Amino acid sequence: MLDTADAALADLRALVGDAQVLTGEDTARFAKDWTGKWRADPLAVVRPASTAEVSDVVRCAARHGLAIVPVGGNTGLVGGTANQGAVMVSLERMAAIREVRPAARLAVVEGGAILSDIHDAVEAEGLVFPLTFGARQSARVGGFLSTNAGGSNVVRHGPTRGLVLGLEVVLADGRVLDLMSELHKDNSGYDLKDLFIGAEGTLGLITAAVVRLHPKPRHHATALAAVAGLPAALDLLNRLQTASDGAVEAFEYMPRTYMGELARLRPDLRQPFPVGDHAVMIELGGLSRPLDDVLEEVLGDALERGEVLDAMVAQDEAQRRLIWEMREAAAEITFTRLPIVDNDVCLPVDRVEAFIDRMHDELERLSPGAETLIVSHLGDGNVHLTVYPKDDDPAHLDAIREMVEGIVVDLRGSISAEHGIGLSKLATMTRRKDPVALDVMRAVKRALDPDGVMNPGKVVPD
Repeated sequence: MLDTADAALADLRALVGDAQVLTGEDTARFAKDWTGKWRADPLAVVRPASTAEVSDVVRCAARHGLAIVPVGGNTGLVGGTANQGAVMVSLERMAAIREVRPAARLAVVEGGAILSDIHDAVEAEGLVFPLTFGARQSARVGGFLSTNAGGSNVVRHGPTRGLVLGLEVVLADGRVLDLMSELHKDNSGYDLKDLFIGAEGTLGLITAAVVRLHPKPRHHATALAAVAGLPAALDLLNRLQTASDGAVEAFEYMPRTYMGELARLRPDLRQPFPVGDHAVMIELGGLSRPLDDVLEEVLGDALERGEVLDAMVAQDEAQRRLIWEMREAAAEITFTRLPIVDNDVCLPVDRVEAFIDRMHDELERLSPGAETLIVSHLGDGNVHLTVYPKDDDPAHLDAIREMVEGIVVDLRGSISAEHGIGLSKLATMTRRKDPVALDVMRAVKRALDPDGVMNPGKVVPD
């Protein structure tokens, strides 16, 4: 094995240069994901500078029988980059934003481009790429496409898959699949790009993309509201959608347990309401007219009905950023305690309350004394549920996860909303995914990666 590893490293260095093949301690920054739970001990991290070099690296690794694991900003939460002895491929040297074309409302970006850099580049043209989430300053194109990332603006613009026109992908045999369409309509056979968005690198490496852009809103109206509960929050969402002609860009539900932890761990984010209140973060975006009046009118009506208990409408950018920080602190708050069972699920929006109520009832029976932390992209039904049980026995933790997923499936929801599958949800996929769907996924995997070298062991259970 040592001879094979040495030969592979020599061949990789010949392809991309000694400085671009990292080994040993130089791989430390790629060795764990954001949670710290999932570890990587790669043979090497290789940093190609072009699609041709990516192709050569993939051919080389496959020739030596080595697994190929893509790594972007490494901000994942489900073990998507964990490996032992693989060749990790980082596209951080392929971070260019090749084109921004305002007339066509599109941008051409490389697989290593950072999300916030795309935001900055298109904003200069009066446009937005509307995907946004807390890790935007480190998440890279290949990563957020491979997980079909969601974020806070899904309620208006949909998840990543709907924001992509075209892709360039290096397949397991090193061939380059050119799907770099700039078209809004192309009915010429299977829409192959959708196979790779959300596949977590198990079918190929995304090296470039054509993404959709939208006009930048000229006005934002942002508020934090204390609400009587989840039904009141959902009613408020629907009233805002109607009154604003669908201008709701973010609608984030933060129950009192989350707001309490926020007050405890981030006292610098001074809350305007009593800590015992449920809260929603609201943002509207408009092109032609300010939406503050719409937001204030709907909130005022809700106050009279008792659905909203109090509200703060941002008066300037500083207050707007403060409100956003309250929501975006969720990840750092979530992973401050152990043991933990983290769940990223999606429900029909009118069944979110039923899910939460049933989950708490079952949790009290299954794991007495366990605590929970919930935040929700309520506009699209995505619930981030974290359970903190008293018992850290792996079987007990898995029993909690199985209980949660059972309720989700019974309510016609999804076991994964935006974080992906990776390693952490393989057992869930086995238990809950339609067996026919799993057979089709395995057939696709075999067809595109017959030797199983592309991020093996992730997404689709053996």
